[in-house]
Amino acid sequence: MEKVRHHLDGTDRRIAAAMLAAPRASWRTVGRVLGISERTVVRRAAPLFHDGTLRATAVRNPVYFPDLIPLALRIRCKPNRISAIAATLARRPDTVWVDVLGGGDEICTILFLDGPDARNNLLLRDLPATPAVQSWTSHVLLRVFPAAFDWSGGLLSETELAALRPDTPAEPARPTLLPLDHQLIAALVEDGRASYTDLARRADTTPLTARRRLEALLDGQALRLATEVDLARLGIRTEALLWITVTPGGLEETGRQLSRHPQVRFASATTGSANLLVAVAAADLNALYHFMSDTLGALEHISTIEVTPILSGVKRTGLIRPGSL
Repeated sequence: MEKVRHHLDGTDRRIAAAMLAAPRASWRTVGRVLGISERTVVRRAAPLFHDGTLRATAVRNPVYFPDLIPLALRIRCKPNRISAIAATLARRPDTVWVDVLGGGDEICTILFLDGPDARNNLLLRDLPATPAVQSWTSHVLLRVFPAAFDWSGGLLSETELAALRPDTPAEPARPTLLPLDHQLIAALVEDGRASYTDLARRADTTPLTARRRLEALLDGQALRLATEVDLARLGIRTEALLWITVTPGGLEETGRQLSRHPQVRFASATTGSANLLVAVAAADLNALYHFMSDTLGALEHISTIEVTPILSGVKRTGLIRPGSL
């Protein structure tokens, strides 16, 4: 793999934003939506995937996998050991996100734990046995709001985003998972843009069946496709996690409203002292301030907010960031 590039021009950034919003969009579709030629998209995008600037993957929806326990952990550590602990967490196959927060003594990680035994081993054995870990709190993700999944960093217009969105049913039918679906998902986690021929080979089926099953998984929201990129390369240099307390009757409305905001990457209802976790990406500190003042300030159901800046992202959507370990 080539060295990940550090500078993207305006066209590169808009192509990357389209890949964030629609990870399996064809080059032709991306060109049509962005108003550039398909050849330009191929010439610009292919190297971005080749050198690892962009990486396509997939993330399971725990709602459809009853053995999975989606858990967010806030871990306070000795500052001189935080990099080592973040690296250890990132290497775990069940971590989806790992971020270093605040003053450099706290980590937030999201895990998809394989059942109660895995959860109990982590919380009752592994963390207590780690001397550098000082304390932690755990928060079960009760409902992830899906509107943020076509996030583009504000680099695309609503019209462009609408043109990239697939036609999905208003009330998706819950798919019944088949044995081959698990093989398809494993292949998509490795490469979210794998061809139907490659998916069929991995699942020992036909390309037509692979396509139909993937469409069923996506339409039913059992699976989410994702594209990973260092947001700083898109001109987004301020990220934060917001731990928000919302009155119970307004949780659904507030979560959905925030998940549709162009600066919100992720929103989930959680257990714990705060009941809504929101990941925000903004161009700079001033943009984050206006998000808090103007957007959050206008929502009537919010009672308290805790803001924890993200110092570094070590792992995102199940992929370790290059150079982070």
